Amino acid sequence: MRLISLGVRSDPVTRGQRDSYAVTAEFYDVLQAERDAARVLDLYGKDVAKARIGVLDVGAGTGRVTMMSLVTSQASVHAVEPTRSMRTPLMTRLASLPSAQRARVTVHPHPLGEAGLRGVADVAVCHNIIACLRPTERRALWPALAKALVPGGVLLVQLPPAHVPPRRIRRVLPAQRVGRHEYGGHIDMSPAVNRIRTRFHYWVRSDEGVLREDDETFWMWPVPRADVVAELEGSGFVALPPRADPAVLAVQLKPR
Repeated sequence: MRLISLGVRSDPVTRGQRDSYAVTAEFYDVLQAERDAARVLDLYGKDVAKARIGVLDVGAGTGRVTMMSLVTSQASVHAVEPTRSMRTPLMTRLASLPSAQRARVTVHPHPLGEAGLRGVADVAVCHNIIACLRPTERRALWPALAKALVPGGVLLVQLPPAHVPPRRIRRVLPAQRVGRHEYGGHIDMSPAVNRIRTRFHYWVRSDEGVLREDDETFWMWPVPRADVVAELEGSGFVALPPRADPAVLAVQLKPR
């Protein structure tokens, strides 16, 4: 939960982090989801609109790609989100939809490798997740995606950072008002040997001052684009022409 363009998720497709986001789940939608909704439409909307068999949203979080897919495409949608604290607002959001839209989306509360999905989609999206997968977990994800896609299916991957930053980078989250309270925070990305320590600091204020503050830390594993392409080729994918945004890698599953 990259959040947004940072690619920060805490391992949403593997077993070990299913109960993370205890802090972030409260703040994500109010601070970042509106901007992220516009971003996912820009990055993936045209591809998702072409889906005829299904759309696979891996690491669905609170549902930005899922919701966009329901509006943009008439295909079935599979939302994979093992983390309960993020899946809860996703389910609440889906519950507010008309029954015809709800009938097109299935939420899978298991890692992709355990969901048993075979040939369910011709478009798959990995938004905000790859950077926070350990290298072994990242490499295990590609064959699971190859099984879930039909031959010729397109996979869109938001790439991790290529390198560890040389120094700490701070990004301020624009404050948002909810009634009498203001919500805000910042993100610190710091080098830590071969990883990036990503610390989210949140606060809530009233006119009288700070009511409370919370922190949550995630880890990111940088990997160059060429390495990701090579890993995907090993699972039967071929690279498609570069996209307008270099943060996105598009690949296609070769016929079996």
